[in-house]
Amino acid sequence: MNCRRLVISTFGVLALCFAVISAHAQSKRPNIVLILADDLGFSDLGCYGSEISTPNLDKLAAHGLRFSQFYNMSRCCPTRASLLTGLYPHQAGIGHVMDDKHIEGYHGELNSNCVTIAEVLRTAGYQTGMVGKWHVSHINFTGKPQLNHENNDPYWDDKHDWPLQRGFGKYFGTIHGVCSYYGPFTLVEGNTPVRAPTNFYYTDAISDHATKVISDFATNSSPFFLYVAYTAPHWPLQAPAEDVAKYRETYKVGWDEIRQRRHDKLIKLGLIDATCPLSPRDPTVPRWQDAPNKNWEANRMAVYAAMIERMDRGIGRIQEQLQKEHLDKNTIVIFLSDNGGCAENLQRNWYDVPTRTRDGRDIKIGNAHKDVLAGDEDVWQSYGPAWANVSNTPYRLYKHWVHEGGIATPMIVSWPGHISKPGAITSAIGHVIDFMPSAIELSHAKYPSIASGQKIHPPAGLSLVPVIEGKTTHLDRTLFWEHEGNRAVRQHNWKLVAKTDKPWELYNLQADPTESQDLSTDFPDRVRTLSAQYSIWSKATGVMPWKTVMQRAATTP
Repeated sequence: MNCRRLVISTFGVLALCFAVISAHAQSKRPNIVLILADDLGFSDLGCYGSEISTPNLDKLAAHGLRFSQFYNMSRCCPTRASLLTGLYPHQAGIGHVMDDKHIEGYHGELNSNCVTIAEVLRTAGYQTGMVGKWHVSHINFTGKPQLNHENNDPYWDDKHDWPLQRGFGKYFGTIHGVCSYYGPFTLVEGNTPVRAPTNFYYTDAISDHATKVISDFATNSSPFFLYVAYTAPHWPLQAPAEDVAKYRETYKVGWDEIRQRRHDKLIKLGLIDATCPLSPRDPTVPRWQDAPNKNWEANRMAVYAAMIERMDRGIGRIQEQLQKEHLDKNTIVIFLSDNGGCAENLQRNWYDVPTRTRDGRDIKIGNAHKDVLAGDEDVWQSYGPAWANVSNTPYRLYKHWVHEGGIATPMIVSWPGHISKPGAITSAIGHVIDFMPSAIELSHAKYPSIASGQKIHPPAGLSLVPVIEGKTTHLDRTLFWEHEGNRAVRQHNWKLVAKTDKPWELYNLQADPTESQDLSTDFPDRVRTLSAQYSIWSKATGVMPWKTVMQRAATTP
């Protein structure tokens, strides 16, 4: 009997020891804060060559790691689908945007064959929260009165793909993508639609709620995952007047001068090689000295810069909250953008652009109003190709395209005690599909093969943890892109890329990072090899010819 008691006691002590060890191991798993900007170009941060004041992101970079070759999927919805699921967007159901094209891979919302990072991490005991732009669910638009807050028409059929139903325990933000910064459409708290109060500015509200979520999570010993998806600096160009005033004179030197300064600074920072040329000015854009309406043009970029600085200020508050809660030492903070700078010239007839403010004032819409300065709630403008060309320095083309200007993003990782050389720059080639495997490694979670009775696609990316910890500077991989028929393959330093219905172009990105010298006729065998790989990938992931997608959408009721 005494021996039996001794054995039971011994097993009890061992069980207690294992429980303590397990709890200690759990507590050491890092919190993860993933911050996404919207339509921010490669060179729009101070630590990536910009004249815009971003001291908080610069500080994260100084103590963290910057990627010089990190990629998104060239547009808001597809990037968000890939970031959340670790899959290519067509696999997750968002091969284009949020409308249903009535074809597999293009239904416009997250499907049942994918899981989100939040869903996976919750199974490993993580608390999960999101603040900001969702943009991976269907939206029902009934017309301009709905956008103008003139009626209460519901903008959903159901909420099965809203954040709380896709793994997030807390949510505040907008379900749709485009919105006023002063009175956003589709604003939601949890599962409940809400109206923005007076004196509201969306960027600040995102920052406010992010700090509150961190404070709430801090009361629990479990680690957490927080996804912060800003809408800044996506159009409409709207920012508080005091922030715009700071940049009132900055851009009067013009886009050519600012672009050259950024190029020089990128070289000085070591983010591009000294031999990297600045891509030519967009052929549709005049020289600054020939540009009409210079004050109007400079103001557009001044508002854009103010929007970025306001976001940076909020990111500083998020970091301060982590420090206040004594969580900063065990939190990995990641920042990037969903696509390159956006060259769109905003139009009045676009389906998601309102015509009145929430208090009934007419909105001055579009870039034709050269007598109206952007910034206020009753003005909707975008900054156009000239300034987008600046944002994407040194690259060419923009959001929508899969040339470097559309898919290259600044990418910063801060993780105290785990960055081998704080302030360093890595040339490892990363992609938004890498966040899922990275989160799995950090959290010790298990990725499911089946969820809710549905087969789940395996992750398409690679873990970034070895790169972040300095254990490797190279990820051996081949990456693919497709959006609206624009398509690309990158394998090591070679990139095969084409615009919709255009022939393949081939570039050696090590020698020619700005894609200026097409080598497709010099290396036909490489073109055939890479295009064959693209064909295999596109069939495996459900990519359809763009004409087929549009025909199906047009003919299906």
